[in-house]
Amino acid sequence: MADIALQTAVLGDFRRKRLWAFAAPALVLVYLAYVFVAFDVPGLAQRARLDNAATLLGDAIRYKVHVTRDNRTDAVSVAIEGSRRMTLAADETPAWVHRDGTRTVIDLPQGHRVIYDGPVALYDLPGYGQIRITNTGTAIDLSLPGPVVPDFINASGTRVSVNTVAGRLTVTRARTETMRYFPGWELFFFDLHSPFHRMSWAEIAESLAWGPRLNPAQTNLSLMISNIWTNEIWRHGDVAWAMGETILMAFLGTFGAAMIALPLAFLAARNFTPARWLRFAVRRVLDFVRGVDALIFTIVLSRAFGPGPMTGALAILITDTGSFGKLFSEALENVDSKPIEGIRATGARPVQRYRFGVMPQVLPVILSQVLYLFESNTRSATIVGAIVGGGIGLLLTQAIQTTQDWEKVTYYIILIVLMVVALDAVSAKLRDRLIKGDGSGR
Repeated sequence: MADIALQTAVLGDFRRKRLWAFAAPALVLVYLAYVFVAFDVPGLAQRARLDNAATLLGDAIRYKVHVTRDNRTDAVSVAIEGSRRMTLAADETPAWVHRDGTRTVIDLPQGHRVIYDGPVALYDLPGYGQIRITNTGTAIDLSLPGPVVPDFINASGTRVSVNTVAGRLTVTRARTETMRYFPGWELFFFDLHSPFHRMSWAEIAESLAWGPRLNPAQTNLSLMISNIWTNEIWRHGDVAWAMGETILMAFLGTFGAAMIALPLAFLAARNFTPARWLRFAVRRVLDFVRGVDALIFTIVLSRAFGPGPMTGALAILITDTGSFGKLFSEALENVDSKPIEGIRATGARPVQRYRFGVMPQVLPVILSQVLYLFESNTRSATIVGAIVGGGIGLLLTQAIQTTQDWEKVTYYIILIVLMVVALDAVSAKLRDRLIKGDGSGR
């Protein structure tokens, strides 16, 4: 009977495991099907605009030169990215822009051509014909070679846009604008006010080596560095300062939280605080500050103290205090009591027992956790800075909001990645030196 009962129990256990082996994947498939319907994945695929994504990626590695005609004054200007600060002088007009009185001819790649002739804008598109757009003063009239408006033309009574692989033409009652794309980041080193702007790299090298001083008050090398640092377009000096603010926010928030969390961790550890009510109170406080995301604290604190990097650092400090408090208390609860008892036997006071019996055991864990969260908070400080108006996050948000400076967005993202990589390397060196006792790194 015992053998039969054992056999029955084994077979029953086997059937339950087999049933669970089929049930678990089935539950996962059901959940994925629910997500597919609840998140409207088919609708998302239909709404996807891959052409916009391609344009966005293209703008990240290229810039646009705008040839703009003011339809009220008939004035024509050429500006990089359409910015007033990057408007080219008359003697710097590109060779592909030809002016003849009120008539302007713009040569685009692949044989495309745009002509401004008074209130009329013509787009000569090879293989399609001539697109004629007339500004009547009250409306924008479109005349096409065929009866059907193609997909690359967006037309209404007040605005007509022609978007091709060679460029883009937009006509409104106020202005007519043609955009031509070029690879690279224009004016990255020198803006239009710099004397180095009109020089080639060979001419710049010659000027630095033996050329006459461009500014009698300083050397050409000093002038070049100053021009790069004070570039009005790319603002390298402001970007460097913003990067420093971001790192400072992460540093103050992380290490400030570690200093506050360490004594709280002793109060939350079972083997150092016998009073249950005190442990319970401290742990619930740590749970609360850890459970609320840093972004929520950022919004609340920005209302209370106003925007600024210190507000962001305080938000990181509050959240990380809860995280460090839990991690440190768990490390303290796992310490070996024998070294502590040995130091107690010498007549050492409690502070001395903690200093020489506890800290040597938990310090490697604490340092590793603090350095890891410092790396993580460097990334978080970017988002926090976008809310409180500080650091590289603010510049990144401003670049995104302009909807045209995507090359700057790419520039800032690259700097953020390089900053995180550099801090990861530095923290790895510090961990090896402080924890392992050597500086060999990874």
